[in-house]
Amino acid sequence: MNNRLPSVTIIIAAKPGQPEIKAVAASRQLDYPPELLEIIVARGKQPSVQRNTAMRAARGELIYFLDDDSVAPADNLRRAAAHFSDSKVQIVGGPNLCPPDAPVLEKIFALVLASWIAFGPSRARYTPVGKLRDTGEKELILCNLAARRETMLGLDGFNEALYPNEENALMDEIQKRGGRLVYDPDFIVHRRPRHSIKAFAKMLMTYGRGRAEQFRVHPTPGSVLNFAPPLFCLFLIALPFLVVLPIVGKISLAALGIYAFAILVQAAALLPRGGVLKSLAAIPFIVLTHVLYGLGFWRGMFTKLNRGGKKSSVEVVLETIAR
Repeated sequence: MNNRLPSVTIIIAAKPGQPEIKAVAASRQLDYPPELLEIIVARGKQPSVQRNTAMRAARGELIYFLDDDSVAPADNLRRAAAHFSDSKVQIVGGPNLCPPDAPVLEKIFALVLASWIAFGPSRARYTPVGKLRDTGEKELILCNLAARRETMLGLDGFNEALYPNEENALMDEIQKRGGRLVYDPDFIVHRRPRHSIKAFAKMLMTYGRGRAEQFRVHPTPGSVLNFAPPLFCLFLIALPFLVVLPIVGKISLAALGIYAFAILVQAAALLPRGGVLKSLAAIPFIVLTHVLYGLGFWRGMFTKLNRGGKKSSVEVVLETIAR
């Protein structure tokens, strides 16, 4: 075990000309020796390209990836560094939480994201789940992720053709090579969910498309669960034709009833956290999650992929921020 603090580069992907970057202000407040900390803002229009460009320019032994709106607590880097004292640990991550002062609609979205029936094991990305443990890519998210720079560059960084699932494919590959991925429920950031129903719906479609594209390029057994929403969409499309069949129709309606009951049970499980009104309001959004993620998944099964790994020519501007 090594108690020496490693050097860290924080990489924040931002848009060109974006004036306010919450992650920068929070990063300046982190409890970490200034001589061991570097903050790079990578401005551009394709986050995986921005992060790869910044990673190649970074000096830190560890890279801490934050989204532009991720607000990290002051002790995050020291918490991560303690985990990396084990040389087998390659990735450390934890949940991104909805801030207490977020609008009601965003709190409803946060309930949906943190519900088992909507996001399965990936709900751990949006709420603390369980104890410190080894994990897989489904529980980790790039808006709050620390990694060894040498390991990331050794695998040529993120696959820029897979955005938004570039980190998932990379973590899968790291794990295949024997690296440990660690989930720490106390390693958090605060980050607001999408601000509108339209933005939330677009996110769900994008997540579904990204997972399908990842499966096409890097198929793994862990992606089997992600086929449930697209199959659910097929079931809904076929339902009007199935119900007219004597036996199949009864089975189909029974299956739909079981689904509705499961949604109600999930809403009841959300009551301690969301209260009656927000938990009930989450119900249609849970159903919307299944439908839109499923449609996005089908879209992703037929998109054109850059399998050759050709690097993008998107322009990226790097800014090193003084503490």
